[in-house]
Amino acid sequence: MEQGSTQDKALQESGDSEIERLALKLRKVFEVLNDHFLDKQEIIRLLIVSTLAGEHALIVGPPGTAKSALIRMFSRLLDSKYFEYLLTRFTEPNELFGPVDIGEFREGRYRRRTSKMLPEAEIVFLDEIFKSNSAILNSLLMMINERIFTNGSEVQEIPLLSVFAASNEVPNDENLTAIFDRFLLRVRSENLNSYHFHELLKKGKKVESEKRKKSKAVPMVSANELRHVQARLMDWVEFPDDFLAKYKGLVFQIRSEGISMSDRRVVKMLKLFAASALFEGRRVATDGDFFVLRHVWNNLDQSDLLKELVDPILASYNQSLPDNGRRYESASKLEDLLAELNLVRDLLTGGEPLNDVQLFSQLKNLSDIKAALRLQQNETARHMLTQVDELLENVFSSSKFGL
Repeated sequence: MEQGSTQDKALQESGDSEIERLALKLRKVFEVLNDHFLDKQEIIRLLIVSTLAGEHALIVGPPGTAKSALIRMFSRLLDSKYFEYLLTRFTEPNELFGPVDIGEFREGRYRRRTSKMLPEAEIVFLDEIFKSNSAILNSLLMMINERIFTNGSEVQEIPLLSVFAASNEVPNDENLTAIFDRFLLRVRSENLNSYHFHELLKKGKKVESEKRKKSKAVPMVSANELRHVQARLMDWVEFPDDFLAKYKGLVFQIRSEGISMSDRRVVKMLKLFAASALFEGRRVATDGDFFVLRHVWNNLDQSDLLKELVDPILASYNQSLPDNGRRYESASKLEDLLAELNLVRDLLTGGEPLNDVQLFSQLKNLSDIKAALRLQQNETARHMLTQVDELLENVFSSSKFGL
């Protein structure tokens, strides 16, 4: 009995060490991506969590909001086989799954040559996925859900870890419901708020400079490491009773708002909670892992409803953490907001006359800053909110602006 207990302890310590090493690597991946992409913390975190859980994620947003660039760079930080394709209604199956093997065909066998194509990839990015035709969608459904590919008369397992897709809009065609449902997470990628403008240009210059230098991202995590953890994910993370009770309450609140969440999806979310915990080096799920529930919407209107349900729980949890425990939250850094607020104040009170366009731009800045500060749950943010309100009052009461 004592020998068995010793072996169990050794296995647990080995597992703890493995989790710790992988968590450190994944946090480094987060830092590298966060350094390149402004205010995309939530999306980056979701990419990592979904890959660790072996699930799939869809990014929806207008062109030019870094959807493709973010996924491409994330893939370069993983030592894995990668496949990417931009889909259109004219895309043919051989462009994704490989051309027909002519030699086999002459022998009366129908088989595709899948080398370096989607069936042999571990990380897949499908841009504009909802523009593909039914022949491709039917094959994708089986591959994404079951990890198998029918190649002629053979059914082969594929090494797929995760599929990421991007789209400019949410599909409203019933024929696309099945493929949309395969993506457990749906995340919005929006244009940045006005107070990010200067930092956007600064990061943009850095990225363009690196492109000219042809600098390459160095892989930090291997596909084998991810696959090994995926197989043991649910054994390594504990779900306390109070966590499950709170989860049950959230599920029924979400359903009561008319947001469909099937029993299958409810169970699958546990993998994402576990992956979120491991990403932060924890063996126990906490309220902070509920952030993934903000991204189970079926249309964009539901996104705001989910935030209203989940954000109070996250805010309460984050208040209990030290400052360094909130490093993965998407709320803007207070120092960035303060710097922009000071810049706006100098422009509005500096004595230089502003035309209507300049004035509107700075008022929009203040509105965005105010919205961001409301997401912060601390005394400094509340003090800054007071400063914003005072500045707005001075602007609107000042005769020099003609207001």
